[in-house]
Amino acid sequence: MPSSRPNPSGKPRSIRPLIVLALACLAPLIFALLAYYVPALGLRPTENTNYGAILQPQRPVPAASQLKLTTLDGEPFDLQSLRGQWLLVSADQAACPEACARKLFILRNSHASQGKNVERIKRVWFITDDAVVPENVLEAYRGNLFLRADPAQLAEFLAPGTPADKQDAALQAPMWIIDPLGNLMLEFPPDADPIKVRKDLSKLLFSSRIG
Repeated sequence: MPSSRPNPSGKPRSIRPLIVLALACLAPLIFALLAYYVPALGLRPTENTNYGAILQPQRPVPAASQLKLTTLDGEPFDLQSLRGQWLLVSADQAACPEACARKLFILRNSHASQGKNVERIKRVWFITDDAVVPENVLEAYRGNLFLRADPAQLAEFLAPGTPADKQDAALQAPMWIIDPLGNLMLEFPPDADPIKVRKDLSKLLFSSRIG
């Protein structure tokens, strides 16, 4: 039956509100289609949220015969014995210049900031020469595992394919994370942002059910 309510203006009803409502309902779909099919618009979210570079393929920790390590006391050490923990890794000469100390500082603070998860993490510093480590470094970074390593063997693991004359730089610049399954899986750039390193570690610990 026709409506008994009069139209006071005597004008046809506008369909504009209906059009606005339809556009509001279609907007999310249009946005999604544009983001998917026109990536140049920059509407698509980035696929990776990690700061460090994920290594592909991931590299397993070498056997003790392939990566000969010793403690500061000269005792042999097998890196595979640390399976089950997240390892924060750096490498440098024993003198530990400013860039070295900065890496150790970043990893120490990233470790300390993990609250109840600190026991899931171990910090490892590979020392690439036979010089004496300064006492102030040993004291400042107590809790680190200090391991002497042959730089050529270490480069085969941390920076494979690096020419011999560039191995020192390849070992001394970055920092790495080894997962609890014993895989080298994440590399941080030289002059890494400490806050972003910490956030990456937090994400890994939050998302992982291992270690």
